[in-house]
Amino acid sequence: MKFADNLNRGNENMNDAPSRKKPSYRINDGLRNYLKKHAREVILPVTYDDLSRITFSLAIKDKNGKDTHWEEARYDMREWEFIREGLIKIYAILKTEGNLNFVNHWDVARIEYCAFGNSNPFRIKIVNKHNGNYDHFYVKTADASRIYGLELEHMLSPNRITYFTYFNTLVEEHIPGIPGDIFVKQYLENPITSKTRFAKEFVKFNERCFLRLLGDMRSYNFVVDITPDIEDFQYRIRAIDFDQQSYEGRRNLYLPQFFKENYAYVDLVLKNLDKDSINQYRAEERTLMVFRVADSRYRLMYLFNIMCKDEISSPEKTNELKQQLQEYYNNPKFLKCRSMGDIVKLNLKQTLLRNLKEIQDEKNKMRM
Repeated sequence: MKFADNLNRGNENMNDAPSRKKPSYRINDGLRNYLKKHAREVILPVTYDDLSRITFSLAIKDKNGKDTHWEEARYDMREWEFIREGLIKIYAILKTEGNLNFVNHWDVARIEYCAFGNSNPFRIKIVNKHNGNYDHFYVKTADASRIYGLELEHMLSPNRITYFTYFNTLVEEHIPGIPGDIFVKQYLENPITSKTRFAKEFVKFNERCFLRLLGDMRSYNFVVDITPDIEDFQYRIRAIDFDQQSYEGRRNLYLPQFFKENYAYVDLVLKNLDKDSINQYRAEERTLMVFRVADSRYRLMYLFNIMCKDEISSPEKTNELKQQLQEYYNNPKFLKCRSMGDIVKLNLKQTLLRNLKEIQDEKNKMRM
């Protein structure tokens, strides 16, 4: 997708926003077996339903007194000890493969609940009693489309994701970084920020979201990870919300460049990169994704065999997306897709197949 030829909605004072509320999709037997095979399904001592038994809650404000959409959850004392002990064990599962030797080091400092958005998550703050160091993790309802999003992120992005499911409960690790909307306000114009390097990363992020059809990457749905390098800084944009994995029907909703919330990032790209550089960075990301596909091809094939038969969007949105991609690529094969899984699979093939064949041919030559 060419940045210079496609206006961000901020230019037109329009908001190309996704659906306000996405339904939750059940994890079917095939996906459940996949999760078990790859050690994602584990027995959890506390479930989402347990955390939902809130006695009362207190609104959480930011330092400026603005509503954060999060509430501090409070529980009856009879419930609290059970929940507290279970959450500490879940943290042990996330961090030490279930080793309980360190549970006496940890405590639950706070449980926060968010009624805003699709997943209505609980955010758990864990503190080390010896030194005050703290960490977070999330407990959400297990939605099939979100699971597919997490798995595709794990296999096709430069990031690895730790999460577990247990019936209707999903536990996710905290993904550290500066929220994208905060980065724009507080860091983007900082003199030490390398605008060219960050523009490069936004182009690559835009590309990989579109290739695997991850939608709704508005600035508050991703974070920026900053790593000091030899002479400067390196930047990594990481998605933190996977609710909109291949759900929407409009092609633009899978391109972060179109959201008006990301206007500052698009403007940064256009001011710091020429067309040739943009195309180079897009090609770099596609090449990296080809290597990731090759490395995880059997697991990816297993996942797509399930995803292509699953219903994770409406027929109307599925038909709309395959029509728009058929027009974009001038490829009538998209019209034969029967599900969102089919569309994601074909979208990857459409873009990556030539590179994948070249890599496989090189590997075959080396074996000879």
